[in-house]
Amino acid sequence: MRTFLHASDLGQLDLALQEAAEIKKDRYAFEHLGKHKTALLIFFNNSLRTRLSTQKAARNLGLDVVVLDVNQGAWKLETERGVIMDGDKSEHLLEASPVMAQYCDLIGVRSFAGLTDRAADYSENVLTQFILHSGRPVFSMESATAHPLQAFADLITIEEHKRQARPKVVLTWAPHPRALPQAVPNSFAEWMRAADVDLVVTHPEGYALDPPFVGDARVEYDQRKAFENADFIYAKNWSCPGVTRPEDYGKVISKDADWTVDSEKMSLTNDAAFMHCLPVRRNVIVTDDVIESPRSLVIPEAANREISATVVMKRLLESL
Repeated sequence: MRTFLHASDLGQLDLALQEAAEIKKDRYAFEHLGKHKTALLIFFNNSLRTRLSTQKAARNLGLDVVVLDVNQGAWKLETERGVIMDGDKSEHLLEASPVMAQYCDLIGVRSFAGLTDRAADYSENVLTQFILHSGRPVFSMESATAHPLQAFADLITIEEHKRQARPKVVLTWAPHPRALPQAVPNSFAEWMRAADVDLVVTHPEGYALDPPFVGDARVEYDQRKAFENADFIYAKNWSCPGVTRPEDYGKVISKDADWTVDSEKMSLTNDAAFMHCLPVRRNVIVTDDVIESPRSLVIPEAANREISATVVMKRLLESL
């Protein structure tokens, strides 16, 4: 494996889950793989869980870690080819990415969507340039359209806590005051479709996710109906993906508080576990009583970010 952006990059997910379980028993079992090797983690955007968990995972594997916050102390980088660079950006990513590669053995990149130009965001320009020009294995720490490390951690969490062989998993849109990318719900839908779960996606009209990610998953516009007999509720806000309303791409087209996940809606489920990638806006996305309940998995879910990142970087190191 030389790149990591999609569920298919890991191959058989059941084997990846077995690998995750083994690593969780002994996080340092493969630290010899990273001896005298360096992971470069590049952040174009802010991070808490991704930064900490990926650094910890790299150290589990014996890697030295270099972290670059592009917007704090580095030259401002131009990412578009053909631009006349007479502004405030001093270096182009076409030179910067192969230069960075000279100092490391594998590269993680975190770069968010701009949410103004759908074609530009869904082209994954920043991540693609690292893949094409660095010559190193590259993995996504969240890109414009996908967050595979989060989705893999979500799958690990569901595998650990499921009460039946094929659980019903509901991905529900929830309100938020700001426009957020579609990366987390895109990847969650993609990974759940690849796993052995019964996936239902529920959201208001106009919030349809990109077809390559959501595929043939069942979509239900009645949130309460979607929640019926669910085993896992995964709440997340996303801005308009522009699938059915291209002119509204990246915009907030609903702030309907009736979509907030509360105890009344959770009572419709099969005593479902609640999940969210964090950070979460309490009493906007989900009420206090739900996120603080014994069935809330947000902390174990976050903890599994270390495990998903360890598996991914282990696979990348094995490709060297």
